[in-house]
This record gives sequence, C-alpha cells and structure tokens, in this order.
Amino acid sequence: MSVTDTAWIDAALTSARPQAVGALLRYFRNLDTAEEAFQNACLRALKSWPQNGPPRDPAAWLIMVGRNVAIDEVRRNKKQQPLPDDDQAISDLDDAEDEIAERLDGSHYRDDILRLLFICCHKDLPATQQIALALRIVSGLTVKQIARAFLVSEAAMEQRITRAKARVADANVPFETPGAVERSERLASVAAMIYLIFNEGYSASGDTAEIRAPLCEEAIRLARLLLRLFQSEPEIMGLTALLLLQHARAEARFDADGEVILLDDQDRSLWNQKQIAEGLALIDKAMRHRRSGPYQVQAAIAALHARAEKPEDTDWTQIDLLYGALEVMQPSPVITLNRAVAVSKVKGPEAALEMIEPLAPRLANYFHYFGVRGAFLMQLGRNEEARIAFDRAIALANTTAEAAHIRMHIDRLMRDSQPRSAKAGK
Repeated sequence: MSVTDTAWIDAALTSARPQAVGALLRYFRNLDTAEEAFQNACLRALKSWPQNGPPRDPAAWLIMVGRNVAIDEVRRNKKQQPLPDDDQAISDLDDAEDEIAERLDGSHYRDDILRLLFICCHKDLPATQQIALALRIVSGLTVKQIARAFLVSEAAMEQRITRAKARVADANVPFETPGAVERSERLASVAAMIYLIFNEGYSASGDTAEIRAPLCEEAIRLARLLLRLFQSEPEIMGLTALLLLQHARAEARFDADGEVILLDDQDRSLWNQKQIAEGLALIDKAMRHRRSGPYQVQAAIAALHARAEKPEDTDWTQIDLLYGALEVMQPSPVITLNRAVAVSKVKGPEAALEMIEPLAPRLANYFHYFGVRGAFLMQLGRNEEARIAFDRAIALANTTAEAAHIRMHIDRLMRDSQPRSAKAGK
C-alpha cells in the first residue's frame, strides 16, 4: 500500500467513524459538536497520514485528536471569559482536561457504537429521520448524497437531519450504557433501521437504481458492524444473511434498459457467489441457535432461492412452510401475498387466488397485490379479469420499471387473445 494513494485513508476514516464519533459524542453530549470534532480530526488525518503512514489504530488516533480539539475549545472559552485568579483558572482547566481524559480512558468500543446507533434510532424519531440521521452520523454520507438517494432536495434533507438532531437534544437522551432490557428493545430498532436502509436501495429501479443501490452496500456494512458487536445473536446473523443473499442478485435483477427481471428469469451465473456463501454460512449458524426470528426466516427463504441452480430446483414446499411461520411471527397481508406465490407453485394458481382474495380491502392501493392477482388470473385463463387487475397495478406503479413490467404482461394477454379472436371470426 502506497502512502501516496489516498484511497486507503477514505476506507480507514469510514471504518473508524462509528467508534470515533461514538466516543466523541460521549464527551460532548451533543451530536453537532461530536461530528464537528470528528471532521476536524479527519482533516488533520488527511494532512498527516500521507506523510507519516497509517496509525496503528486509526480510530484511537481520531479520538485522541478529537479530544485535543475539545481541550483547545475549553482553553479558548476560558480566555473569552472574565479571568479569575491564576490558581483558580489553572484548577478549572485541569478539571476540564481531567474530565475529558477520563471519558476517553473509560471508553468501550462496543458501548460507544451502540450508544451512537441507539441515539439515531431514538423512539421519538420517525423512521425517515432515523435513516437520515444514521446515514449522516454513523455512515458519514454527505447531506447531498443522502438527498440524492432519497430523491429530495438538499435543503429538504438538511432540514430533516436538523429536526432529528433537535429532537434528540430535546429528549435529553441519556448517554449511559442502557440496561439489558432496554438494550434488547433498542437493538430491534437498530436492526429495523438497517433493514429500512437496505430496502430503500433494493427497491430502486430504472433511473434511480444507480444512485440508490449504494444504500444496500451501506446497510450491509452496518449489519456487519452490528454483528461484530453481537456475535452470538441469531437475529443479527439472520439480518446480515438476508441482506447478503438479497444483494447477491443485484447484477441479475435488471436488464440493460433498466427493466425488472423476475427471479425465475434471472441469469443465475450473475449472482454473487461470494456473498451467497457468506449469507448461507450465517443463516446456517443462526439456525443452530434454535431461537428463530423474522429475519432468520426471511433469510432461510432467500437461502432456498440461492441454493437452487435452476428455477425448477426451488423447494417451494419449504418456502410455503417458512412463510407460514413468518405469518405467525409477523401477521401481515404482504407476507400472506408473498406466501401465495409459493402456494401457486405448490398447489396451483386457483388455491393462491383464493388465499389473496380476502386481502383486497387492506391492499387496495398496493401495486404488487394487483400484479400478483393479475398473474394468477392469467394462469387460469381469466384474461379479461387479469387485464383489469393489471390496469389497476399500472395506476399504482411506483416506478417506470414496475409499470413496464406490467405492460409486458398485458402485451402477452393481447398476443394470447389474437389467435382466439381470429379463430372465432372464421
């Protein structure tokens, strides 16, 4: 590695950021101050590291520089205040330095990062603010990058992050390490936030895919970070496995024009086998703990798809059973809709259609419901009903890629109906 190549500096700063910002946050008790101190430390790193080479522990180096920034700030503030007698001034400064040093010396890697993640997932913050705050504070993405990924203006995203920081400040969030019960509850919130970040990237398509797909990679990085902190927690293993197995298909999910390619039609040689192997190893390890949870079940479903060399090799019976278990854990019409796809493979489209009919009132504005319903009706030869369902799906499409995919089905309906019309006219 050449010290003149700055790529390694960017990687080191990104990797060290959660620990360093977490430790600095513990001193300052203020997100803006901690973030500013870290940025100042990074600027010094960009000057020092190319000349002197990487420090043995980049995070510790950044924390120490951040501490020095804090001490300098204390000194500046002291000089701006009316001066007490010399002995008192020296005593106050020593006390301030001792307090900062004590906080540094008492730092714990795991607790600092957890505290940082927990603050970003504070219960008073809506999910959109949690995600924005985590991407800014923990991941270090710029406001411009986050705004671009979420398709909003930079000013709007800046406002969203500012509101989130203000809410955290107003909530008087405790900076002590939470107890076991609260830690368990907050851990679930952190996992959910990481999952939401991933889904924001995974759901991207067409023109947005290139700018939003990096969110998937960032979510995987955060999941791995969480897994290092909770190495024996099966649900975190399951979450990380799920993200890896889903992202492994990224290169095969869209064609050259950005159109969606369904799972059965994907070129499986494009799947990332390294990510699949890591995901399969994690879910196998998680299942051995025999403490199943929603992320593990979803990862197990993704693993069955990943293990199938050809679409016809997919174990749809087992997928149906896993979705059944997921319905018990997290009752949801969307999960039932997903299960219906497996049922259609095992028992046929009529049984699947019967399963989703009761979902209509709750999924009346859900694109995928009408897309799936139309597909089942088309398989049953009920083409006019299928067309109506597909028309509704197009009206509810969130992206041009989704709409284009449904139009492909409508075109197929038209092709299938032409021979029958011609025959009827003879």
